[in-house]
Amino acid sequence: MARRTGKHTILLDTMPVVLSWAAVGGKLEGEGPLGGQFDEINEDSYYGEKTWEKAESAMQKQALTLALKKAGLKGEDLQFIFAGDLLNQSLSATFAHRDWGVPFVGLYGACSTMSESLALAALFVEAGYARLCAAATSSHFCTAERQFRFPLEYGGQRTPSAQWTATASGAAVLGAQGRGPRVKAVTLGAIVDMGTTDANNMGAAMAPSAADTLKKFLEDTGTTTADYDMIVTGDLGQVGSALLGELLAKDGISLESRHNDCGLLLYDREKQTQVESGGSGCGCSASVLCSYLLPALQNKEVKDILFMATGALMSTTSSQQGESIPGVCHLVHLTGGA
Repeated sequence: MARRTGKHTILLDTMPVVLSWAAVGGKLEGEGPLGGQFDEINEDSYYGEKTWEKAESAMQKQALTLALKKAGLKGEDLQFIFAGDLLNQSLSATFAHRDWGVPFVGLYGACSTMSESLALAALFVEAGYARLCAAATSSHFCTAERQFRFPLEYGGQRTPSAQWTATASGAAVLGAQGRGPRVKAVTLGAIVDMGTTDANNMGAAMAPSAADTLKKFLEDTGTTTADYDMIVTGDLGQVGSALLGELLAKDGISLESRHNDCGLLLYDREKQTQVESGGSGCGCSASVLCSYLLPALQNKEVKDILFMATGALMSTTSSQQGESIPGVCHLVHLTGGA
């Protein structure tokens, strides 16, 4: 059974298994460094649908469909689906999973939603509440721009600190038994707000929460960054990643070469210059997890990964009212399975 260690971390004694996973992306994601590792790339931003919102929903449903197929499972085999996205009322996830007939737990953690859904699915399996759970997340550049910034027709200029919302989705199926990477520990993060108000600088808003969660995890477990092969945040981009290193260095914590960020892994910033500081969006960390990180564990290329998706907990309303941008980061310790 799960047990707490320290003030913030939960150790999962049975270590639930990530049985299968799938990543779906759009044209820009297919042109990036990980494009060849996606399960499906669709160059049509509408994904065959009439609107971008419907396209995002279709992408998330397809990601879970592919993940289930890999595991030889059907939707009705699941006991719970934990899923979310960036849009109001989590409508992409809601409509993606409305036909499964499975208990649905809608989540909103902004770009941290994939680690949030993965953590909760693992905890439910660990506690014996379910044998099989799914975790899924998505984002779409066009839907996010329309909701949070400006209509694409506006043609607004992007700042160097801005990040590109990924048109992508990732889904994973977790079970109590089987073969695959395992979830060893979870640290659900607290909200950290350092007063950042620039909606075009998500990295600066989220980096303090990533530093806070990592410090708590290391303190709770009595480990150091050297004990892990990869420490992967998402999605701080170039600006936020640099800030994270500075914040941790003040506490004597060195990331060395172990740190990378999903927003930097998904795109090639030199060739894909439109992404500016890197990628963002729920689908960024979700697709990197399911196209790159989980396969690396499965293939024994690495043994231990700290997957730390970060989220900027803002809305158009809060920004228009002059509110600061709170950040949150949830950590999932993944280890290679037999």
